[in-house]
Amino acid sequence: MDLIFQILKLLGCLGMFLYGMSLMSGGLQKMAGDKLRSFMAKMTSNTFKCILTGITVTALVQSSTATTLMLVSFVNAGLLTLGTAIAVIMGANIGTTVTAWIFALSFGGSSFSLGAIAIPLMFFAFLCISSKNKKYSNLGEFLMGFAMLFLGLTLLRETSTALLDNEPVRHFLGSLSGWGVWSILIFMIAGACMTLMLQSSAATMAITMVLVAQGYIPFEMAAAMVLGENIGTTITSNIAASVANVSAKRTARAHLLFNVFGVMWVSCLFHPFLRFLGGIVELFGFPNPATVEFATADASTQAALVASLPYCVATLHTLFNVINTCILVWFIPIIEKVVTWMVPSPKGEEEVFRLKYIHGGVMGTSELSINEAKMELVRFGDICRRDLGFIRGAIGADKQEDFQAEADKLTKYEEITDRMEFEIANYLNEVQKGEIGHEGAIRIKSIYRIIGEMESIGDTGDNIGRMVARVWAHGKKYTPEMVQKINRMVDLVDAAFEAMHYNLDTPLIQLTDIRNAEEAEERINIFRDLAREENMSEVENGAYSYELGVYYMDVINALEKMGDFIINISQAHFSAKPN
Repeated sequence: MDLIFQILKLLGCLGMFLYGMSLMSGGLQKMAGDKLRSFMAKMTSNTFKCILTGITVTALVQSSTATTLMLVSFVNAGLLTLGTAIAVIMGANIGTTVTAWIFALSFGGSSFSLGAIAIPLMFFAFLCISSKNKKYSNLGEFLMGFAMLFLGLTLLRETSTALLDNEPVRHFLGSLSGWGVWSILIFMIAGACMTLMLQSSAATMAITMVLVAQGYIPFEMAAAMVLGENIGTTITSNIAASVANVSAKRTARAHLLFNVFGVMWVSCLFHPFLRFLGGIVELFGFPNPATVEFATADASTQAALVASLPYCVATLHTLFNVINTCILVWFIPIIEKVVTWMVPSPKGEEEVFRLKYIHGGVMGTSELSINEAKMELVRFGDICRRDLGFIRGAIGADKQEDFQAEADKLTKYEEITDRMEFEIANYLNEVQKGEIGHEGAIRIKSIYRIIGEMESIGDTGDNIGRMVARVWAHGKKYTPEMVQKINRMVDLVDAAFEAMHYNLDTPLIQLTDIRNAEEAEERINIFRDLAREENMSEVENGAYSYELGVYYMDVINALEKMGDFIINISQAHFSAKPN
C-alpha cells in the first residue's frame, strides 16, 4: 500500500511540474502578447538573427513547442519562409538548453535552491492574479507557474529518492547499464518514450537529472537518455502536425531531421564525444565523468562528481544542439528541399499565400521597401486572377459536388486576399515610420488603395460562388447560352487582368498611359449592357424564367464590378507617377 502511495505521489509531483511549466509559459506569452510575435517577425532578416530569435523566444517561454506553433502561424501568414522557419527552429533547440541549466542549478551542489523560494513566491503570485489589472494578472500567472514548476521539481527529487532508494531497483537499473551498446540504445529509447508520454522534453530532462544525481544510472546512460529526449520531442511535434496543413507538417519534419541527424552523428562518436564533454567540464573545476570511476574515487571526489552530474547533463544538451546547429546551418536550403519532398503539396492544390518579396522587416531605405511592396502587388494581382478559373468551373459544373469544390476554392482565395491585404498594409505601416519623401508617400497611398481593390476582387469571387449556390439550392440550372455568355464575360475580365498586370509590372517612369486598361473596361461595360438587353428579351419571350434571369444577371453584374476594381487598380497605380 505504501508503494502505491509513493507512486501516486510521484505522479502528482510530475503533474505539478508539468502544469507549472504550462502555466509559466502561458503567462509569459500573455504578458509579451503581440510584442513577442512582432519580435519574431522582425528579427528574421538573416540566418544569424533567425537563430538568435529562436534562442531568445524559446528561453523566454520555456517551450520549444510554443515557439514552433508561432513559427507555423508565421509561415502560414507569409511572414516567414520555410527556410527562415528552419533557422529559427535551430535556435529554438539551443533555447531549450536554458531550461536544462535552470534545472541543473536546482539539482547541483549550489547552496541556492530555486525550490526554496517557490512557496513564498506563491503568495505574491496570488496577489498579482487577484489584481483586476490584466498586466499584473498575467505576471501572477507566470510567477505561480514558476513556483509550481520548481516546487514540483523539488518534490519530484525527494519522492523519487524515497521510491527508488532500494536494492532491487538499483540492481535492475545496474543490470540495464551493463550491456554496452545495447544499454545505450535501451536508455535512448527510454528517453524518447518518456518524452512522448509526458509530452515534455523538460520533464524527461528533470527525471534524467534526478536519476543521475542520485546515482541510479551512470552518466553514459544519462547521456543516452538526453539523445532519446531530442528524438521524442520531435515525435510529439510531428504528431501534433499530422492533422495540420502542409506548412505545419514541413516545419515539424525539419525539426525531426535536425534532431535525428544530431543523434546519429553523436551516437557514432558517442565515447569520443563524452570525452570531449568531460574535458570541457574539467575546465570548470569539476571531475571528468567520462574518466573518473565513481566506485574507486575518494569521498570528496565522489561528492564533487555527484554535484557536477546535473551540470554535465546540461552541458551535453547544449553541446549537442550548438554543434548540430553549426553543422546544419549551412544546409538549410537542402533541408528545405528535403522536407518539401517529404510533404508535397496536395495534388491540384498549392499554398499560394506566402509573401514572396516582403519578409519580416523593412529594407534599408524606404525606396527599396516600396519596390518590394510593388513587386508583391504584381503577384497579389496574379493570385486574384485565379478566381476566374474557379468561376468558370462553378458555372459549368454538371454536378453539385463539382460546383462545391470550385466554390470552396473561391472562399479559400477570398480568405487569402484578406490576409495578403492585412500583411502588406502592416508592412507599409512599418515603412512609413522611416524617412519618406513626397513621392514615396504618394506611392504608398496608391498601394494602400490597390490592395483594398484587390481584396474586393477576392470578395467578389466569393460572392459569385454564393450566387451560383442559390441556383443549385432552388433546383435551377443555367442554360448553355447563359454559360457561354458568362464565359465570354470572364474572357473580357481576364483581358482586363492582363492589362492590369502589364501596368503594375511596368516601371512608372516607363508607363505613358493606361489606355489598355480603359479599353478593357469599356469592352466589359458594353458586353454587360448587351447581356442585360438580351436577358430582358429572353424573359419576355419565355425562353427561361424571370428568377433564372435574375441569377444570370447577378453573375454578369458581379463580373462587371470586378472589372471596375481592376480599372481602379491601374488608375491608382498611374496616379502615383511622378510629374
